[in-house]
Order: sequence, then C-alpha cells, then structure tokens
Amino acid sequence: MSLVVDLLSWLLIVLGSFFAIVGGIGLVRMPDVYTRIHAASVIDTLGAGLLILGMILQAGFGLVALKLTFILALFFFFTPVVAHALAQAALHEEIEPLLAEDRRGRGDGPAGGGTDGRQP
Repeated sequence: MSLVVDLLSWLLIVLGSFFAIVGGIGLVRMPDVYTRIHAASVIDTLGAGLLILGMILQAGFGLVALKLTFILALFFFFTPVVAHALAQAALHEEIEPLLAEDRRGRGDGPAGGGTDGRQP
C-alpha cells in the first residue's frame, strides 16, 4: 500500500510542477495583462493544488496534512479574489485588452498578418 501512495503522490507532484511551469510560461508568452492574469490564476491554481495534494499524501494523515489542507483552502479562496482585484485595477487604469485585430497587424495573430502592418 505504501508503494501505491508514494507513486500517486509523486504523480501528483510531477503533474503539479508541470502545470506550474506551463503557467509561468503563460505569463511570459501572453500578449496582455488580462490573458496573463487568466494564465496565472487558472493554471497555477491547478498546479499548486496538485502539488499540495501530493504533499498531503507524502505527509500522511496527521497534523501536517491538516495544515496543508488549510493552506490549500486558503489558496483556492484567495487566488480568484487576487485575480479579480488585479483585473479591476487594470480596468481602473484604463488598460485596454489586446484584441485579435490588434495582434494581426503586428504579425503574431492567428491569421499570420505581416510585419508591415497591413491586414491580410
């Protein structure tokens, strides 16, 4: 039984690490603040949740697992609030979202546009 718990916990830890890295890459690759907030709040929440669940399995069911569960609950409650507050602050500062039409003119949109700024 211990081998099964170890394998499951390490699988959760590896998956959580993968999602956290993908969220970090999303922060760098996304074009504007709103999509970056989305990448950070959704993907990193999943990554941190899987990491903490893997740590709970590694710790066993005791006081440490209770503390990790409390941290997980705080994380799931506060991450959406922080993402919403960041989006509201960006809206308050009148930061406009980068639309698909704007990306096409720069050459990195889905239509491929050119670097000369002409629409395809």
